[in-house]
Amino acid sequence: MSEEPTLVVSKIRSGTVIDHIPAGKALDIISVLGIAGKEGLRIAILMNVESKKLGKKDIIKIEGRRLSPEDVSAIALIAPTATINIIEDFAVVEKYKVMVPNIVMDVLVCPNPTCISNKKGEAIRTRFRLTSRDPLKLQCEYCGTIISGDEVVRLVIRKR
Repeated sequence: MSEEPTLVVSKIRSGTVIDHIPAGKALDIISVLGIAGKEGLRIAILMNVESKKLGKKDIIKIEGRRLSPEDVSAIALIAPTATINIIEDFAVVEKYKVMVPNIVMDVLVCPNPTCISNKKGEAIRTRFRLTSRDPLKLQCEYCGTIISGDEVVRLVIRKR
């Protein structure tokens, strides 16, 4: 009898588990969340794990951190198949699927250097409108610049 290889990763007491991330996207998500590893958070990153739905997937476990709405919007733009699990006392207390919002605010920087949202001293929040989910396309509501899904990671406003 041969045993199936298994991967054992300990449960987290409280925090967030991001599951069903397309394979290879976990490090992009870690980057846009501003996680460098020096924060003292216990983090588990599993990449290219077998998945019935996706074939292969990534998973991120972050102990001691809840995601902001901006964090969830950024994750949805990078990994629209992701699910978010909120963990308390080692149990899932909330679970939801991310969804690319119709309006994305304060998540992306407009790549157009002349856009008013890039002017110093302007009290304008960045604002993009979803024009297509598949393939992902967003349009700046101030200057009309269109960005595609593969540009999102470099345009996400990084957490500090």
